[in-house]
Amino acid sequence: MRTREREPRRRLPRVKTQASKRLFARAKRRIPGGVNSPVRAFQSVGGTPRFLVRGRGCRVWDADGNAYIDYVGSWGPLILGHADPGVLRAARAAMANGTSFGAPTELEVRMAEAVAAAMPAVDMLRMVSSGTEATMSAIRLARAVTGRDRILKFDGCYHGHADSLLVCAGSGVATLGIPGSPGVPKAMTELTVQAPYNDLAAVEAAVTRWGGDLAAILVEPVAGNMGCIPPLPGFLEGLRALCDRSGALLIFDEVMTGFRVARGGAQALYAVRPDLTCLGKVVGGGFPAAAYGGRRDLMRRVAPAGDVYQAGTLSGNPVAMAAGLATLERVAKPGVYEQLAATAQALTRGLAEIAARRGIELTTAAAGGMFGFFFHPGPVRSFEEAKKSNVPRFRSFFSEMLARGVYLAPSAFEAGFVSLAHRPADVATTLEAADAAMKRAARVR
Repeated sequence: MRTREREPRRRLPRVKTQASKRLFARAKRRIPGGVNSPVRAFQSVGGTPRFLVRGRGCRVWDADGNAYIDYVGSWGPLILGHADPGVLRAARAAMANGTSFGAPTELEVRMAEAVAAAMPAVDMLRMVSSGTEATMSAIRLARAVTGRDRILKFDGCYHGHADSLLVCAGSGVATLGIPGSPGVPKAMTELTVQAPYNDLAAVEAAVTRWGGDLAAILVEPVAGNMGCIPPLPGFLEGLRALCDRSGALLIFDEVMTGFRVARGGAQALYAVRPDLTCLGKVVGGGFPAAAYGGRRDLMRRVAPAGDVYQAGTLSGNPVAMAAGLATLERVAKPGVYEQLAATAQALTRGLAEIAARRGIELTTAAAGGMFGFFFHPGPVRSFEEAKKSNVPRFRSFFSEMLARGVYLAPSAFEAGFVSLAHRPADVATTLEAADAAMKRAARVR
């Protein structure tokens, strides 16, 4: 009688991490937690953070020589992929003329014109160096224009680490389980009104109570710092109407969504016009750059045209402007956003099909070149619902994907990003890895 031969068990190749471990040990002696932004430390997923040394297209390589298909993309800016030849040429040409002047350049003018051409809500804008600067400055302007002090933000939305914005924030704050932050004066948090994302009734109640003292409603039009959560139909339109009724300004934090979900940002995708817009990531083409802008009458209050002060030594840095302009010119070509959306949807659709086959509860979402998934039956419409996802299962899935050469955000509460460099073959390779990773994750309860 013949016995059936057992299929040999496939083992993962042993991933070398010695170099990353050595670098992390060195970093922790001189850098708090060994990293310069908290989520990078891998605290919520375990293991050793990978110290990256090179990127090309949709792949990155770490200090040990391991290669990964990258779905972090420097947290969104690299919409063209790593080391895009056109962006590199533009940056090198700018650097050949000098790296920084602290004086006006034509590149800044061209950037302002390019953004205004894509976003009708932005008549004028001011360049800064980070998303935190952009949102902080927009709020200062809103307070000056309205003569009011309070702002309304949404639970789980992250708008940078300015004092008044760390109340129930997403991103690393959510990843580390921190409700806010020590060092933030109570008086600042008392000026921040909170509401659940996608809950228009709660916003209306807050506006009814605080409307006379509310300077602005600040929102990520597509939430990307508690995972990827698109707005429900009517939510953004409802915020616009409530601002019009109360006299508060509507600020779209499009640091993540600007030029990422559509050429005109989420405001074009959902046809809702904010008063002020905050931009970052893609506009820098991989270099530190951000901006805030809006209606001409509002922006004319910014110094030196007006009395609202804000300044920055490296604002409008010529190398960043050159890289950003090269990126914006490329994404203005026909078919770009259709390709990004198709890639993100193929990935999320594939993940959902694998999860269903494995008997795993999974909810996915995509908007343009952004995507996300939760180990949760769904729907996921708010931070409260996102927090009910199976984080231990995500941790298992993340580790297995990393071992199989797929680099995801090391947090259950961050969006992922695709680029023009991601091809159908890369998505297929990713889904093959996901099938095996889901099989293991299914054991986690």
